[in-house]
Amino acid sequence: MTGPRIVLVDDHALCRNGLTDLLTHRGGMEVLAALSDPEQVIAVLRETQPDLVVLDLRMPAIDGLTLLRRIRAEGIDTPALILTMSDSEVDLSAALRAGVRGYLLKDMEPEDVIAAIGNAARGELTVAPAMTLKLAQLLQSGSKGSDRRGLLATLTERERQILEHLARGESNKTIARALDISHDTVKLHVRHILAKLNLSSRVEAAVFAVEARSGGDTYAPPPRVQR
Repeated sequence: MTGPRIVLVDDHALCRNGLTDLLTHRGGMEVLAALSDPEQVIAVLRETQPDLVVLDLRMPAIDGLTLLRRIRAEGIDTPALILTMSDSEVDLSAALRAGVRGYLLKDMEPEDVIAAIGNAARGELTVAPAMTLKLAQLLQSGSKGSDRRGLLATLTERERQILEHLARGESNKTIARALDISHDTVKLHVRHILAKLNLSSRVEAAVFAVEARSGGDTYAPPPRVQR
């Protein structure tokens, strides 16, 4: 079984080449094309029909979101992800309104970029951990407080603890170190949290937790659990 099929668009050769190597050799993905010229993108997407197109946001000839609008105007519905240096809430909002599958930052850990691009290619909304709080601020019209409290009550003490770390935008690796548990254990807890809260991604879980706090729900960080 082959991994996700990806097309990359970035005007910097170092970024294109480095990401191609990362996704191919460490992520088990197939990079169908790594382009610097936005004018080639539409033809390549039509020809290759990838699972995901990864777009830089700031490019000399055209910005990534304008390019995405052109792609959609041509009737091409390939899911898109933004990979950028911009941590601006304005850019994040514009990208989400444009219907992107993900918004990642170029200073993320390589393993987190690989995982996030893979998740996006498989249909999951994915956002850089550092952008989680900004995403939550954009999505303040979430679940009602009473609904959140009822769902939060279903979580175990350890799950509530991990949810609090998710709300801070931390990766599984960081959470595992902070709680002195294995990476696989964190992944298992995250799956349980998503199931109990009726959510589909860790991004949604982080937003849920932030909204619970900002909405005045009874959601104090749980005490540390000793192993």
